[in-house]
Amino acid sequence: MEAVHFGAGNIGRGFIGALLNDSGYHTTFVDVNDTIIREINDRQQYDVVLAAENSDTLTVKNVSGINSVTNPDDVIGAIVKADVVTTAVGPKILPMIAELIAKGLRKRLETSKQPLNVIACENMVGGSTVLKENVFAHLTESEQTASADMFGFPDAAVDRIVPNQSHADMLQVSVEPYYEWVVEQTAIKGEKPPIDGITYVDDLKPYIERKLFTVNTGHAVPAYIGHSMGYATIYEAMQDKSVQEIIDGALQESGEALIRTYGFDREEHQDYIEKIIKRFKNPHISDDVTRVGRGTIRKLGARDRLIRPARLYFDLTGKAPVYQAKTIAAALQYYHEDDEEAVKLQETVAEQGYKKTLQSVSELKADNPLIEAVMKELKE
Repeated sequence: MEAVHFGAGNIGRGFIGALLNDSGYHTTFVDVNDTIIREINDRQQYDVVLAAENSDTLTVKNVSGINSVTNPDDVIGAIVKADVVTTAVGPKILPMIAELIAKGLRKRLETSKQPLNVIACENMVGGSTVLKENVFAHLTESEQTASADMFGFPDAAVDRIVPNQSHADMLQVSVEPYYEWVVEQTAIKGEKPPIDGITYVDDLKPYIERKLFTVNTGHAVPAYIGHSMGYATIYEAMQDKSVQEIIDGALQESGEALIRTYGFDREEHQDYIEKIIKRFKNPHISDDVTRVGRGTIRKLGARDRLIRPARLYFDLTGKAPVYQAKTIAAALQYYHEDDEEAVKLQETVAEQGYKKTLQSVSELKADNPLIEAVMKELKE
């Protein structure tokens, strides 16, 4: 079986590539980093280290790479022959790879009747849907009609901590043992890709929001609160009792919103919360608060990990979210000179003040009670 995966970074190699290998696929990595691509082609294997007490090492074999800048025709040919296409490039890069994927699908329409599924494994809601919209923008109306029948773009929820890292071996990557990969099976064309580790579901939204409002909301606490307290890493921040109190409170609030919205079992969700918090305390994973905290404006967006669960909690309980408001306040104050969005956010704050800035980035109305809850936390 053949897989084409866009993104040969740590997440691509350590998460998606590893699971494709376990399922018997030959994986062709597509990337613009020529050094990484050359190394993959020279060695045709790499090591994945599980960041745990035992530090087990898995060797991923049967891999190759293509530089999409210098050899776009080879990428098109690989898509024509692929049994599945996946991505892990980051939300902002999806539009940039769309044209090349469109060319591959166009060529495939000419030469094959075999359905193909393209799964965007990104840390965002509706990644495959966004990718599909961008891909279809490069196709003619007739090609779009044919592609809609032949090619599936099932949305996915992915979860695995792959910290920022540096190794003497440039291909080696460390990942946490835990992972989750949930795919919306109703959007699949043809047979479901036989990938061990995927959970196929009919309705993906509950799983996306459960992950986003627990893992990502939770991760934001030691990132933004920890940074405000002077901690450098998530692990360091998670040792602080104040941070522990805030993360537990924030996830109880977001959990209440999830339970009331989707009917998750209360005890099972509490177990999920405790599992997530335990992952952040893993001493074998050292992630910088500045890496987890980057992209502040996006993370303060109306449908992202900070604002949406806080709004849901208020709407469903009638109470202001205390701990989520603390985290939003810390995010509004977050600054790191190497983070473009953090710099832009603080420039906006300097010009407009915290209240108007929050209204702008979160799309909240001026009279939304969440704004007052956040302003209260800022004063404190």
